[in-house]
Amino acid sequence: MGLVAAFEWLGRPYRLCRVDMFGEMREPAYRRLNPRVETPVLITEKGEMLTETMAIATWLEARDAERRISFDPLSRQADRMHQIMAFINTGFTGMFGPLWAAMEMEPPNPAKQSALREWGREGVIERHDRLEEMIDDTKFLIADHPTLADGILIGVARWLDFHEVADKERWPKLAALRERIEADPAVVYASGLERGEMQLGNGACAAHIELSELIERFDS
Repeated sequence: MGLVAAFEWLGRPYRLCRVDMFGEMREPAYRRLNPRVETPVLITEKGEMLTETMAIATWLEARDAERRISFDPLSRQADRMHQIMAFINTGFTGMFGPLWAAMEMEPPNPAKQSALREWGREGVIERHDRLEEMIDDTKFLIADHPTLADGILIGVARWLDFHEVADKERWPKLAALRERIEADPAVVYASGLERGEMQLGNGACAAHIELSELIERFDS
């Protein structure tokens, strides 16, 4: 969701393909397209596959000639953006892992699930404490306009609510930041797409295509 918002902020033409993660993504045809069996996947204009959120974000940054969502690579702002993105994509996101493992465990094991939830909650709270300390007085994470860092954050920040770890108001700066990002039109658009609402974005999204069409074109 955050990367879709970043494409909207960038204004670079792109197309979207919605994937059923518990159905289509498990089929052999998708595995041939992306052996990692994950999302997101970016297929470049050259037909090359690129996986991993940070790799796709770096691809977008390299094409941000007008610096709409990034900064001069030699600037302090760029260093700070990379630092916060790395923090969010590693330790911050990673501490939700035990909570997802507990939720998805098959067959259920109550004792293990309870231990995983306790471990996960403790880690998520600690990581939120650290991120709260890192937030400055800018409107968004790095500047007064959204950047790639805000896209990376908003995709996972909502997991706090989903797993009912703690009230987001426990971290006032982060709560206010989330509210601003979530109200951004590009994020509203990307969130709606997740819910199956085919809204109009800013015009950057050129088309929505079916997975079967994508596989037929790029499966080799």
